[in-house]
Amino acid sequence: MNKISLLLQIGRFSVVGISAAIVHFCGLVFLVEMDLLPPLYANVIAFFIAFQVSYWGHRMWTFAGTVAQHRTALPKLLVVATTGLAVNQGLFYIFLTVFELQYMVALFIVLAIVPVMTFTVSRRWVF
Repeated sequence: MNKISLLLQIGRFSVVGISAAIVHFCGLVFLVEMDLLPPLYANVIAFFIAFQVSYWGHRMWTFAGTVAQHRTALPKLLVVATTGLAVNQGLFYIFLTVFELQYMVALFIVLAIVPVMTFTVSRRWVF
């Protein structure tokens, strides 16, 4: 893959990732502000909702030229996403409890860190 193609792929990954992050953030805030769940539980639910945006966006656009079939790519991305969730949840917990950040600030920081890992693994292993 040449540098221009890689930059375009990173750009598409960023658009899909930002969209998924917005869904994640809004879902979490909704669940917390409506007093439906505490932040750490809401984070898990919001993550799995955002996973749908992530999978289909990456499948149909970021890595559109993939030859990987759904039965192969979906379980791999689920492994990557679940690992991302573990890192996400761990960092979120640390920012909430150790640093005592407000939950929206903590989530914003986490959503800025985790995508770098998921792009690399998605590009090299999933798609």
